[in-house]
Amino acid sequence: MSEIISWLPSLLQGLLVTVEITVVAMAVGLVLGIVLATMRLEPSNRWLYIPATVYIELMRGTPLILQLFFVYFALPAVNIHIDPFVAGVLAIGVNYSAYLSEVFRSSIRSVPRGQWEAASSLGMPRALIMWRIIFPQAGRLALPATGNYFIGLFKDSALASTISVTELLFSGQILAAQTFQYFKIYGVVALLYLLISYPTSLGLRALEKRIDLTSTRRSELRKVERTA
Repeated sequence: MSEIISWLPSLLQGLLVTVEITVVAMAVGLVLGIVLATMRLEPSNRWLYIPATVYIELMRGTPLILQLFFVYFALPAVNIHIDPFVAGVLAIGVNYSAYLSEVFRSSIRSVPRGQWEAASSLGMPRALIMWRIIFPQAGRLALPATGNYFIGLFKDSALASTISVTELLFSGQILAAQTFQYFKIYGVVALLYLLISYPTSLGLRALEKRIDLTSTRRSELRKVERTA
């Protein structure tokens, strides 16, 4: 037990880096994902649709670890040098943006077309319709899948260890190499991952239920108002 306690400062520091990678990369993925989703809403607009489609297929069609290596090892060949942490965040965030964009696009398309038409008939510009009417509803629809990707990103952040980012797994690897206590150290590392991912999963489920309950109450209230 005393050994585990002595390892905790190093592992907790690595866990903090893992959380930082997860939060920042997810923010990158969300912003890029929303932009890509809006670019792919209208296939007739080829100037936006084709570049976004090529980007998404490229990111989804190549391994994340290859993208990490490209950003960190290949870009210096053209005099672009990136800090390991920044490289990890960019590669992971860009990779996940391709998947999140499809989630957002399908959620936006799930919003009834009549709401677009009703808002347009009131003279609302397209950007305002998206911001005030479509995005709030699409966000609720996209929440379950987005939550799953967030947890997946938290675990995939371990790949940043391959480019020397001292996150949780890499911290465990350093300790294991020093002490040869592989079973204990990797067991503690697995437990720390679980202590973050499982409560996060429960929290996301609770949030989904709350949003569903709120939406149900609003629907019932609208029915009452219509019959009144």
